[in-house]
Amino acid sequence: MQIENAQKAVDKWIKVHGVRYFNELTNMAQLTEEVGEVARIIARRYGEQSEKESDKNKDLGEELADVLFVVLCLANQTGIDLQHAFDKKLDLKTKRDHDRHHNNEKLK
Repeated sequence: MQIENAQKAVDKWIKVHGVRYFNELTNMAQLTEEVGEVARIIARRYGEQSEKESDKNKDLGEELADVLFVVLCLANQTGIDLQHAFDKKLDLKTKRDHDRHHNNEKLK
Protein backbone atom coordinates (compact mmCIF):
# COMPACT_ATOMS: atom_id res chain seq x y z
CA MET A 1 0.00 0.00 0.00
CA GLN A 2 1.31 3.41 -0.89
CA ILE A 3 1.65 5.82 2.03
CA GLU A 4 -0.94 8.07 0.38
CA ASN A 5 -3.43 5.19 0.44
CA ALA A 6 -2.58 4.42 4.06
CA GLN A 7 -3.27 8.05 4.97
CA LYS A 8 -6.64 7.86 3.19
CA ALA A 9 -7.48 4.55 4.91
CA VAL A 10 -6.73 6.04 8.33
CA ASP A 11 -8.79 9.14 7.53
CA LYS A 12 -11.70 6.95 6.44
CA TRP A 13 -11.38 4.83 9.59
CA ILE A 14 -11.48 7.96 11.77
CA LYS A 15 -14.60 9.19 9.96
CA VAL A 16 -16.39 5.82 10.16
CA HIS A 17 -15.28 4.44 13.53
CA GLY A 18 -13.97 7.42 15.46
CA VAL A 19 -15.68 10.61 16.46
CA ARG A 20 -12.82 12.82 15.27
CA TYR A 21 -9.03 12.94 15.38
CA PHE A 22 -7.60 13.44 18.84
CA ASN A 23 -5.86 16.81 18.94
CA GLU A 24 -2.22 16.95 17.93
CA LEU A 25 -0.89 17.06 21.48
CA THR A 26 -2.95 14.03 22.49
CA ASN A 27 -1.74 12.15 19.41
CA MET A 28 1.85 13.12 20.22
CA ALA A 29 1.42 11.69 23.70
CA GLN A 30 -0.17 8.58 22.22
CA LEU A 31 2.73 8.22 19.77
CA THR A 32 5.20 8.45 22.64
CA GLU A 33 3.28 5.75 24.49
CA GLU A 34 3.27 3.44 21.46
CA VAL A 35 6.99 3.98 20.80
CA GLY A 36 7.58 3.12 24.46
CA GLU A 37 5.76 -0.19 23.96
CA VAL A 38 8.00 -0.95 20.95
CA ALA A 39 11.07 -0.04 23.00
CA ARG A 40 9.97 -2.33 25.84
CA ILE A 41 9.63 -5.33 23.52
CA ILE A 42 12.95 -4.66 21.78
CA ALA A 43 14.84 -4.04 25.04
CA ARG A 44 13.59 -7.29 26.52
CA ARG A 45 13.51 -9.52 23.46
CA TYR A 46 16.67 -8.35 21.69
CA GLY A 47 18.50 -6.42 24.38
CA GLU A 48 20.01 -7.45 27.65
CA GLN A 49 16.94 -7.08 29.86
CA SER A 50 15.06 -10.20 30.88
CA GLU A 51 11.71 -10.60 29.20
CA LYS A 52 8.85 -10.78 31.67
CA GLU A 53 6.39 -13.62 31.27
CA SER A 54 3.63 -11.07 30.64
CA ASP A 55 5.64 -9.58 27.74
CA LYS A 56 6.40 -12.81 25.89
CA ASN A 57 3.16 -12.76 23.91
CA LYS A 58 3.46 -9.11 22.87
CA ASP A 59 3.44 -8.72 19.09
CA LEU A 60 6.17 -6.37 17.87
CA GLY A 61 4.47 -6.02 14.48
CA GLU A 62 1.23 -4.96 16.13
CA GLU A 63 3.03 -2.36 18.22
CA LEU A 64 4.90 -1.01 15.19
CA ALA A 65 1.54 -0.78 13.38
CA ASP A 66 0.20 1.26 16.32
CA VAL A 67 3.11 3.67 15.87
CA LEU A 68 2.44 3.90 12.14
CA PHE A 69 -1.29 4.52 12.70
CA VAL A 70 -0.62 7.47 15.00
CA VAL A 71 2.05 8.88 12.64
CA LEU A 72 -0.49 8.72 9.81
CA CYS A 73 -3.06 10.48 12.01
CA LEU A 74 -0.59 13.27 12.78
CA ALA A 75 0.29 13.63 9.10
CA ASN A 76 -3.38 13.83 8.13
CA GLN A 77 -4.34 16.38 10.71
CA THR A 78 -1.35 18.62 10.01
CA GLY A 79 -1.73 18.48 6.22
CA ILE A 80 1.46 16.54 5.52
CA ASP A 81 1.72 14.47 2.34
CA LEU A 82 3.77 11.72 3.96
CA GLN A 83 4.48 9.97 0.66
CA HIS A 84 6.08 13.14 -0.69
CA ALA A 85 7.96 13.77 2.56
CA PHE A 86 9.22 10.18 2.70
CA ASP A 87 10.33 10.15 -0.95
CA LYS A 88 12.14 13.46 -0.44
CA LYS A 89 13.85 12.16 2.73
CA LEU A 90 14.91 8.91 1.06
CA ASP A 91 16.40 10.85 -1.86
CA LEU A 92 18.27 13.16 0.52
CA LYS A 93 19.62 10.24 2.57
CA THR A 94 20.65 8.41 -0.60
CA LYS A 95 22.65 11.38 -1.86
CA ARG A 96 24.09 12.33 1.52
CA ASP A 97 24.90 8.85 2.83
CA HIS A 98 25.79 6.98 -0.36
CA ASP A 99 29.31 6.09 0.80
CA ARG A 100 29.14 7.18 4.41
CA HIS A 101 28.33 3.83 5.99
CA HIS A 102 30.56 1.79 3.67
CA ASN A 103 33.57 3.49 5.21
CA ASN A 104 32.43 3.01 8.80
CA GLU A 105 34.86 0.63 10.49
CA LYS A 106 32.33 -0.04 13.27
CA LEU A 107 30.02 -1.72 10.74
CA LYS A 108 32.61 -4.14 9.37
